[in-house]
Amino acid sequence: MKNSLCFSEANILLPKDNFEKFSVIACDQFTSEPEYWQSVKDFVGNAPSALNLILPEIYLTNDNSSQIEKINAKMQEYLDAGVFEEINDSFIFTKRVQSDGIVRLGLIGKIDLKEYSYLPGSKGAIRSTEKTVLERIPARADIRRGAIIEMPHVMLLFDDSQDTLMTYLQKTEESLKKLYDFKLFGGSGSISGYKVCDDAQKQEIKKLLSDIQDKNDGLLFCVGDGNHSLAAAKSIYEQTGSENDRYALVEIVNIHSPAINFEPIYRVLFGVDPEKALDKFLNNFSASDGEYTHKFKCVSKNFKREVTIKSDFTLPVAALQDFLDNKMSDTEIDYVHEIASTLKISTAKDDRLGFIFDGMDKSELFEAVIKDGSLPRKTFSMGSALDKRFYLEARKIK
Repeated sequence: MKNSLCFSEANILLPKDNFEKFSVIACDQFTSEPEYWQSVKDFVGNAPSALNLILPEIYLTNDNSSQIEKINAKMQEYLDAGVFEEINDSFIFTKRVQSDGIVRLGLIGKIDLKEYSYLPGSKGAIRSTEKTVLERIPARADIRRGAIIEMPHVMLLFDDSQDTLMTYLQKTEESLKKLYDFKLFGGSGSISGYKVCDDAQKQEIKKLLSDIQDKNDGLLFCVGDGNHSLAAAKSIYEQTGSENDRYALVEIVNIHSPAINFEPIYRVLFGVDPEKALDKFLNNFSASDGEYTHKFKCVSKNFKREVTIKSDFTLPVAALQDFLDNKMSDTEIDYVHEIASTLKISTAKDDRLGFIFDGMDKSELFEAVIKDGSLPRKTFSMGSALDKRFYLEARKIK
């Protein structure tokens, strides 16, 4: 028996021109590097831009109400000024050339949030890959609740070992209308997008996805990026039950793509005595005869050390995160992409301690989610920070 498909075409908004300045990187990147976001501001200037429609996490405060009001007002201003054109009843086939030159293929459409759950043990068609931090949902929900459009940085992964879907889309590319083709800011490569609106092509896409879902016992998508934004959308739908809130725009990507690599997300502690914090970490595991051995590079302004612990957790990030949650819950922690950024941030001041460790392999993801449910939060990042999804496509939600 076929499963009901949770992915469909959408009415998609695109800027009419000046894609380079409109498109900016996901809000959860470069959270400890204000110079990056300042460079984006300088580049955008007064041009219409997604920068004015999002709230980068680096600027989050305890009260974001005034910033959210400005964002919502800017959304209405852009709609009234005709910044967007609407691509109706379509998918968009994307080709992202990453900073390393590897091409990442994707398909943009909308998902049915009825089929998504961020709760552990979910058996839905769309499942969270990592533990959702419930405390992080309200700020994102506040942003979405009053918004009249949504712009996703959500990327969902599907398990298509034969690459049937993307192979089909590549074969049909010549028949598709090109919607955009431009360079992304800051050395993040380039992207092009193609309109998929032919009924026969849309039906073939749905058939291929349905076949993929059946092979995975009903699981079609695992969340790769944007888990908390998707959880916020789900929470609003649960509150309102409105058809307007039932769907969310996403990009789907085959996990077997050579462009998809899982990178660890490292941890940096702020406002600590690095020596004492490291001793506390090691002592937490000193009495353990755990089954698994994990190595960490621990970095501060005054030292760099390699340490080894034994733990019952299969992943080093799981052992570390359990320690941080239970023994360092009052400590300010940043989750940092890439070793270079972790080293830079960890060594900038005397009161910081960074943890660097090995990550998981992408081939383990679907089996782990089916078997064990959600992984620890911030377990992995897909690729480097520069190759994260940029905001571009949008959808009216009011």
